[in-house]
Amino acid sequence: MTDSYAAAGVNIAAGNEAVERYREIAARHRDPRVLDGIGGFGGCFEFRGYKDAVLVASTDGVGTKVLVAAALRKFDTVGQDLVNHCINDILCVNAQPLFFLDYFAVGKLEPDVAAQIVGGVAKACAQNGTALLGGETAEMPGVYSPEHFDIAGTIVGAVEREQMLDETRVAAGDAIIGLPANGLHTNGYSLARRILAIGRWQDPLAGTDGTIADALLNVHPCYLAHVRAVQAAGVSIHAMAHITGGGLIDNVPRVLPQHLAARFDRSAWAIPAIADLIVREGALGMEEAHKALNMGVGFCLIVARTDVNAALAAAQAALASNPIPAAKNARASVVGEIEPRHPCGPAVVLS
Repeated sequence: MTDSYAAAGVNIAAGNEAVERYREIAARHRDPRVLDGIGGFGGCFEFRGYKDAVLVASTDGVGTKVLVAAALRKFDTVGQDLVNHCINDILCVNAQPLFFLDYFAVGKLEPDVAAQIVGGVAKACAQNGTALLGGETAEMPGVYSPEHFDIAGTIVGAVEREQMLDETRVAAGDAIIGLPANGLHTNGYSLARRILAIGRWQDPLAGTDGTIADALLNVHPCYLAHVRAVQAAGVSIHAMAHITGGGLIDNVPRVLPQHLAARFDRSAWAIPAIADLIVREGALGMEEAHKALNMGVGFCLIVARTDVNAALAAAQAALASNPIPAAKNARASVVGEIEPRHPCGPAVVLS
């Protein structure tokens, strides 16, 4: 049975070896709230510390960034991308991450590669107080070519009901504070791969200390610590938006009432070198660029105008103590404001 299955392209021994590697990784990042170990039929998590909790869940992947990782044979970052992306998503509701589960699918299972990917997941979970509750590894010859893989994950967090954020808090005159991006994060990679040929990836990237390849694999930042620092400074955040696929144009309206619009000042923040290169060489128009890419704003906080100074000071201190990898001189800044929306006008105005 085992030999026949191996002949069909599925190596059970490699799968068992990968699970043993995962056990070692989990042991290094043991979370006391996890009651059952990796390898069982389900993970058990001790849920405590809330009075009127609302559970918040999200599922996502890292898109075609996996093709960049596979081409460069560098696998220790995409797991971090995945976790950080998911934490940022539920953070927009003000949820605190509780636990995470990953799904790793591959054409041909290499235990060392699997361990690097899951190790990245575990590292990001540990950095952000999130339990790695379990996951799934699937060897799927015929669905994936031997050198390719995909990874996705599900996160569950919690927030006290009274602390949930919703669009009703946002008002005209509010300021939009942008937290800096360090590159493409986990979006725009199909466009990047079309514009930037793989033969150029080892070329130096102007304005950075590394190559195009380095910039393409910059780890998607987690903004949890920066947001919590702003809240700890006494700032009431009215809304938050994670700038993923669709950019500022599609993501910010998700947290705005229909009668309000966000006006952005494009001169108020720096564009990462890799995004600037893609825009120039792809001859992208302004709207296309701000839909396909984050263009340097990774996360938005909407606060009352009277809270701007306190929010900026707290965010900047948090960026100093929790720096965003590969983001030079990263600063939080006021990138726009909320204004009344014209009945026939757009929800986002770029000026």
